[in-house]
Amino acid sequence: MSRTNKELEGVTLLGDTRVKYPADYDPSILEVFPNKHPENDYLVTFNCPEFTSLCPKTGQPDFARIIINYIPDRLMVESKSLKLYLFSFRNHGDFHEDCVNIIMKDLQRLMRPRYIEVKGIFTPRGGISIYPFANAGDDSHRDMVKARLLAAFDSNN
Repeated sequence: MSRTNKELEGVTLLGDTRVKYPADYDPSILEVFPNKHPENDYLVTFNCPEFTSLCPKTGQPDFARIIINYIPDRLMVESKSLKLYLFSFRNHGDFHEDCVNIIMKDLQRLMRPRYIEVKGIFTPRGGISIYPFANAGDDSHRDMVKARLLAAFDSNN
């Protein structure tokens, strides 16, 4: 059940040692590959503990752990392209809540997953931690969208 060259046509960054890290926010760097198991609902989790962005007002760096969970449909995001995409936020000035929603919406547009959620666990600044959570799902996962959103309220305590 190996991947064929045709299935990997859109995967150009993986294995390329000459890849340059983007200096500015760039969703076009994201790449996908076909899901070989679209008949299954299964969970894919990315844990990104070194996310950085900039405060849009002060330009000071913000640090976070970003957790992305999704149930794929036909397409899946390639992890190296996701790493480079998340790195592209390094010089991007936006509030924590905006970054999390932008990530979710970019991945949603890219893959059209059955369900997706993105949580940011931002390092405290000024004595306040911010943990934004955004999620979305297709019609068959609407109940999950509501349940996970409610569960996120409890997990932030």
